[in-house]
Amino acid sequence: MTTSKSMQATERNHTTVIKLGGSLLERLTPSFFNGIRTMIDQGHRVVIVHGGGPAINRALKAAQIDTPIVNGLRITPENAIGIVQSVLIGSVNPWIVHQLHAAGIQAIGLNGFDGGMIEATYLDQDVYGFVGKIETIRPSLLELLKETVPVISCIGRTADGQALNINADTAAEKIASAIKADELLFITDTAGIKVNDSPVSETTPSEITTWIGDGTIYGGMIPKVQAAAGCLETGIPSVKIVNEALKGTTIRKEAVVR
Repeated sequence: MTTSKSMQATERNHTTVIKLGGSLLERLTPSFFNGIRTMIDQGHRVVIVHGGGPAINRALKAAQIDTPIVNGLRITPENAIGIVQSVLIGSVNPWIVHQLHAAGIQAIGLNGFDGGMIEATYLDQDVYGFVGKIETIRPSLLELLKETVPVISCIGRTADGQALNINADTAAEKIASAIKADELLFITDTAGIKVNDSPVSETTPSEITTWIGDGTIYGGMIPKVQAAAGCLETGIPSVKIVNEALKGTTIRKEAVVR
C-alpha cells in the first residue's frame, strides 16, 4: 500500500477538535491546511467540525428566503432546511475535504446522519424553525476513523430522521466532549474576544458571563464563547478562540481558592 509522507501516526496522544466557520472558511489558504498537516505529523489526532454561513447566505438569497439571525442562531424555516443541508453536505464539506487531500492529508466528509452521530430535537420550533438542540453524540464512527481526519458538517437528525440545522460552535463543543479531546480550537475570522476593541489573551467563564450580561459580547460570539466555556465544564483542558494564524483568546477554568 502506498502512503503519503504525512499519513497519520497509528498512535496519538493528543486529540484536537478544530471548528471552522464564518467568512474565514472561504479565504483559508494552502498554508493553513499545511499547518494541519504539521499538527498531524507531530502526533495530533485532528477532527474538524464546520459551518458554512456565507455559502448558505448566497443559496438562500438566490431562493429568496429570509433567514434572520436571532441570538446568534439562524432561523431556519421549513423551506430553508433542505437548502442548508444541501450546501453544507454537498458543497462546503467536499471543499474542505479536497483542501485537506491537496495538503497530503487523508480526510473523509461526514454529517450528523452518518452513524447516527448527531441526534437532536427542535430547539424551539416556534421561534427558530428547523434548528436543532443536540441530545446525543454517538462517536463510535469517529473511533473507527482514527487513521483519517473526519470533517463533520453540522446537520443533525431527529429520532425519526428529520434534518435539523445545528449551530457549529455547539456541535464542536459536544463532539469534543464526547471524544474526550485534549484541545478545542474555534478558528474564526476574528482574533479571539475583544473588550472595548482590545483583544483579550486569556479569560474565564465568569468574566464571559459578565460580558454577555452587559452587552460587551453579543451576536454570533455568544454561542461561540458559551460553547467554549461548556467544554471546560466537561473536562476539555484547553479551549481557544483564534484566527487563521492561531492568535486569539484562551479560555481557562476559574482559579480554585483555598
